[in-house]
Amino acid sequence: MAAKSRLSRIRNIGIAAHIDAGKTTVTERILFYTGKSYKMGEVHDGEAVMDWMPQEQERGITITSAVTTCQWENHEIHIIDTPGHVDFTIEVERSLRVLDGVVVVFCAVGGVEPQSETVWRQADRYGVPKIAFINKMDRVGADYQGVLAQMKKRFNSFPLPVQIPMGKEDGFLGVIDLVRMQAIQWDNSTKGQEYAYGDIPADLMAEALEHREGMISLLSDMDDGIAEKYLEGAEIAAAEIYEAIRKAAISLQAVPVMCGAAFKNKGVQPLLDAVVRYLPSPEDIPPVRGINPSTREEDVRISSEKEPLAALAFKIMQDEGRKLTYLRIYSGRINVGDDLFNASRGKKEKISRILKMHANKRERVEQAGAGDIIAVMGLKEITTGDTICSEEHPILLEMIDFYEPVISLAIEAKTPADQEKLTAALGKLMDEDPTLRVRYDDETAQTVLSGMGELHLEIITDRLFREFNTRINVGKPRVVHRETIQKQVECEGVFERELAEKKHFGSVRLSLEPAGRGSGVEIVRRFDDKAPLFSEEMVAAMEDGIKEGLQSGVLAGYPVIDIRVAIIGGVVREGETTLLGCRIAAATAFREGCLKAEPALLDPIMLVDIITPSEFMGEVIGDIHARRGEIQEITPKGATNEIRAKVPLKAMFGYSTDLRSATQGRAVFTMQFLAYDKTGLSPPT
Repeated sequence: MAAKSRLSRIRNIGIAAHIDAGKTTVTERILFYTGKSYKMGEVHDGEAVMDWMPQEQERGITITSAVTTCQWENHEIHIIDTPGHVDFTIEVERSLRVLDGVVVVFCAVGGVEPQSETVWRQADRYGVPKIAFINKMDRVGADYQGVLAQMKKRFNSFPLPVQIPMGKEDGFLGVIDLVRMQAIQWDNSTKGQEYAYGDIPADLMAEALEHREGMISLLSDMDDGIAEKYLEGAEIAAAEIYEAIRKAAISLQAVPVMCGAAFKNKGVQPLLDAVVRYLPSPEDIPPVRGINPSTREEDVRISSEKEPLAALAFKIMQDEGRKLTYLRIYSGRINVGDDLFNASRGKKEKISRILKMHANKRERVEQAGAGDIIAVMGLKEITTGDTICSEEHPILLEMIDFYEPVISLAIEAKTPADQEKLTAALGKLMDEDPTLRVRYDDETAQTVLSGMGELHLEIITDRLFREFNTRINVGKPRVVHRETIQKQVECEGVFERELAEKKHFGSVRLSLEPAGRGSGVEIVRRFDDKAPLFSEEMVAAMEDGIKEGLQSGVLAGYPVIDIRVAIIGGVVREGETTLLGCRIAAATAFREGCLKAEPALLDPIMLVDIITPSEFMGEVIGDIHARRGEIQEITPKGATNEIRAKVPLKAMFGYSTDLRSATQGRAVFTMQFLAYDKTGLSPPT
């Protein structure tokens, strides 16, 4: 049998989950069992290798995605451990954009929780194959079959159990491998390093046979070879089943499901085996597609070191004042000292160092090739989402989508020296975090930060103080609104002024009409019979004026959305109509139109997921209604209930404290942005 190529032995995977499902604990065990680390770091002790930021260690949560590399069964596994908190979902988004597979960790008690659902859908959007690992089988209330049922209900993908647990809660002993039909048990005295395959206990044999039959039956729907043997009643070899599962996983038809208790050191090595067996190598994924910036035609890159270079910058970090750029190399090679071309910026830059990362530690290497996830130094003008390639064969890969911020915070430096530090620090933080927005308010002389949630902004202000030694005063969080209009109007704007001894004239007529919620902004040209013949440059200037107006609404200066603007006419004066005149006239017409079109303020509406013990259901639902919330769904989960509701963000400040008080500290919640809409709540002061 021919030796496997280097590329076929690479796995680029992410570990993703809802907060507190045990994702970082799973990663720590993987590093220990693969020999990458010699001590198991525990999240609750603040010693997890992958949670290296002080803010992560103090809070016991993952904030930034960390990259590491380990070896298993002669395979090289690049792992990205991603955050589970919804405020840092961009970290998951940009990681999934460059990964070939993902292990989604579920809590056997909590089941399919809100953020694990979000991660699953993000993976579906990018076509990333998945393995599900149901963790915490040793916890009171663990329910393997219950989690499988939730997965079937919530997701389009078929969950395909390839293991079942031996016992649960205190009686969780190990797992039964349905492919090999053997029991796996771990030796506690060796921290789970030693484990053995053995016979399935007699009292579990009937259950194991039933589940194996179900697994083979599902596979037979997806694989003709398995179907033929299944119908004939012939014996199916383990190697054939492995191959069928791999095909089903890579084609997104099924998701292999496994289980264990990572904290008790059970279930992790078979999970590593599954990563190698079922998830794709860079050779198995479709060629990456992009646009040739010169010809604007589609171009593709096959995952091979012989192809021209194509790499995506998916994360920027500051490292002691120097910019560290994380790259996923799709094709080609890079060497230290190479001149690289940033196709997104049209600029050449030189790489000074190539680093293999292990959380915040690193190993210097001289070169890297297709399939690698590495960090480089020396790229100064790069930002998240930029494409790095060879100048002779340029390609622009698809950009990473970023989320709009929904909450803002005013900060001000305590001294002029702090103001200088603040400006530099915010520039570096915005390089790292595309969801952080910064603007300066001339009226209040304050800097306004906008982000994804209260925790997001809390971490940013903490980092300004600790990392950048910047002393600041922090205001209260405020909601970031949007504006819209409620009726159709026609309006006219005229600009006539002499500037620098030149006469500038512009006259524009617009039609403004409200569009459906979530439809965004549309600018169209719909000239009527009376419209003069405008040049293309004049119309483009009008569109620029409208875009300026859209940035700042008439009620409170927030961006205007859900509106359709049509340019319908105007006046042209020979020798006097200028591009400046057209632009200012269009901006004036837009503003006048908004004032007449019943402007309205839109609030960010959040999708709130609350897990509460059943006895507190009444109080929790009553409180949601008091906050002008709308209950969407209530799902019983054993002794608890999951409540999904739409609630205005403005009504959610301080909710964590109120929820704890109402439920004796036993309920938890997450929220994420859903849409902008009218709520009838009072406008901001």
